[in-house]
Amino acid sequence: MEEQSIVKYRNVSLNIEENTILKDVNFEVKRNDFIYVIGRVGSGKSTLLKSIYAELPIEEGDAQVFDYNLATLKRKNIPFLRRKIGIVFQDFQLLIDRSVEKNLEFVLRATGWENKKVIRDRINEVLVQVNMQNKAYKMPHELSGGEQQRIVIARALLNSPALILADEPTGNLDPETGNQIVELLHSISQKETAVIMSTHNYSIVQNYPAKIVKCENMALIDFHQDFLTVDKDNQNSLKLN
Repeated sequence: MEEQSIVKYRNVSLNIEENTILKDVNFEVKRNDFIYVIGRVGSGKSTLLKSIYAELPIEEGDAQVFDYNLATLKRKNIPFLRRKIGIVFQDFQLLIDRSVEKNLEFVLRATGWENKKVIRDRINEVLVQVNMQNKAYKMPHELSGGEQQRIVIARALLNSPALILADEPTGNLDPETGNQIVELLHSISQKETAVIMSTHNYSIVQNYPAKIVKCENMALIDFHQDFLTVDKDNQNSLKLN
C-alpha cells in the first residue's frame, strides 16, 4: 500500500501582497522524508515553509497538510494544524527571561498540557533526545548558539510532531556546530518525523545527502544531488555540473 503524504501541493501559487513568489508548485512530503529547500535569498524558501504552517494563505491550487485543506482552513483551526508541526527558526526565538525548562514548559502549557509530572517528564525526554538534559536550569544567554539551537529543536519536538520545518537552522552557527545540528535533524527524520530544511549552506547538503528541491524563477523544481558542487572559495555558492 502506498504511503500517505503528509504534505501535498498541486499547482499552488504563493503570493505576498500582489507579488507572486512561487507558482505552479507541485510538492509532496511523506513520513521519514528529509528534504532540503535551496535557492537564492528571496527565491521563496521561507515563503514555502510559511505556507505549510498557514502563516501565508493559499489563494490558488490545492494544498493539503495532514487532513487540513489549506485553501479552506478556518483561522480557528490553525492552532490545531500547528500542533502537528515543529518549527525551528534561525534566530532561536527563545524567551530570554526564563530558563530552558521554563521555555519548554511555557509551550506545553500553551498547548493544553496541565499535569506537572507529565510536563516535567516530557521536557526531560526531549532534552535527552537533543543531548541537552543537563542544561534545563540554564538561561538562554548562558548557552552557545549551537546549544540554543538544540533547545529550539527540543521545543519543536515537544508535541511529537509528524513534521519539522527548519528555516536556515545553521545560518547563525559555525560549520562544525551546523553539521551537528543537521546530523540531529537527520536522526529525527528516521523516527517517523519528516523534516523540511531550507538552507544556503550547500556544503551541508553535499555532506548529508537527501532529497533536494530548488526555488528558482518563481518555480519549485526537483534538484538532483549529482548536479550539486561546492565552490571551494565560497562554500555557500552553488555550481551546476
